[in-house]
Amino acid sequence: MNSRNWVRLFLSTLLVGAVITSIAGFTLKWGEYQSLFIQGEIVEILSVLFWFIGLGFIFSIISQMGFFAYLTVHRFGMGIFRSVSLWNNIQLFLILFVLFDLIYFRYQLFAIKDESVLSYVLLAIAILGFGLVVAYFKMRQTKKSAFVPALFFMVVVTTVEWVPALRVNEADWLYLMLIPLLACNAYQLLILPKITGKGNGKRLD
Repeated sequence: MNSRNWVRLFLSTLLVGAVITSIAGFTLKWGEYQSLFIQGEIVEILSVLFWFIGLGFIFSIISQMGFFAYLTVHRFGMGIFRSVSLWNNIQLFLILFVLFDLIYFRYQLFAIKDESVLSYVLLAIAILGFGLVVAYFKMRQTKKSAFVPALFFMVVVTTVEWVPALRVNEADWLYLMLIPLLACNAYQLLILPKITGKGNGKRLD
């Protein structure tokens, strides 16, 4: 990837992060901000909007760091194991391990007395489901062997990027960070071959 393509990817991903974070922020906290819109408090609305845009930039940068880190890890994995099937099997194992962690360990650490594990399961399933959809489109965009690496990136790398919010474990922050991360990661994964023309060896396949 040349510098022009990198700048294009960087700026467009920043925009995705800012827009999605702003939408998610106002949606998640609508009960808190609804009165501002009703009363027409333009200055207050803009100040909140700029706050969400700033957060979106941060989440976008975290996403981009994770993306380029995984491109490097993926190439190392392919080089070390010298077998697409073996490397894919290792990634599938790590996906299952991370999903188990998201359910079991979060439940053990944060569940209150008599709280059901269902909400923890549903969140993990939602991340997996979104990852499967993105991986499917990535496979259609490139080839079948790209499915598992794309799924790994969407599940495992997103979860690693999400750790700051996971440690806080406040519902608003969990979703406010997760939604932009998923959006930015999906965007980068699917747009990179289009930006570079043919991927220049950087496709997750």
